[in-house]
Amino acid sequence: MTPAKEAGETRGSEQSRRPGGGLGCYVYGIVPHDVELTQYSRGIGDRDVGLVRHGQLAALVSEIPLDEPIGEPEDLAAHQRLLDAAAAAAPVLPIRFGAVLASAEDVAVELLAANHDEFRAALNELDGRVEYLLKARYDERAILEEIVAENTAVARLREEIRGTAEEDARDARMRLGELINEAISAKRAADTRSAIETLARYAVASNEREPTHHEDAAHVAFLVETEKAGPFEEAAADLARTWRGRADVRLLGPLAPYDFVVTVRGDG
Repeated sequence: MTPAKEAGETRGSEQSRRPGGGLGCYVYGIVPHDVELTQYSRGIGDRDVGLVRHGQLAALVSEIPLDEPIGEPEDLAAHQRLLDAAAAAAPVLPIRFGAVLASAEDVAVELLAANHDEFRAALNELDGRVEYLLKARYDERAILEEIVAENTAVARLREEIRGTAEEDARDARMRLGELINEAISAKRAADTRSAIETLARYAVASNEREPTHHEDAAHVAFLVETEKAGPFEEAAADLARTWRGRADVRLLGPLAPYDFVVTVRGDG
């Protein structure tokens, strides 16, 4: 996607593709009106992606049969892939996955016109900013050794259980599991704070996500100015080197700002 060469371009070509009959208008997100699509812009089901423009806004849309089910993992992946590509070229407001309106006219009137000033202000706030997602997961063996070395209760229970039949030490094993989970939770909280403190100087904002696995070390979204993306990525790489052997660190991005806007339902 690229900025349009003529910012005052009308939306006539988009309106001529207005869906009819058994078709609806699937909405991916909101972008500034002067964005143009490239030939590589594809939507769910590898569908063509078009623009519905109104005022200073445009909606990324695809025609879709109203009776076609949506919700497969590849549909969500295509939805996010388009938004992430858009975010690399212009500010974008993600619309919640699965939003379908009856027609392009409904998109223009009920979505864009009805929320024009709010959406425009949000796009202005996001201009020149993208999201990165930091995900870190503990190495199971390394984190267990660390917990045993630091926690005498865990070390003692582990030694008591060693060589004991499972049925003879059921309560002790359950208690050991509880202590280990508590220790991992405490380490996750501390390591998440450390990651945020390390990267905060390069970010406008951060948003801590819920863990997706019991051995997650950190799961944090960062809103980063594009001019600071390089230093941010370098700092994240330094963190990954520091945690090597203890936790595996992955940095995803640049992404659409899913964690820093309230996504609109957009369904009609």
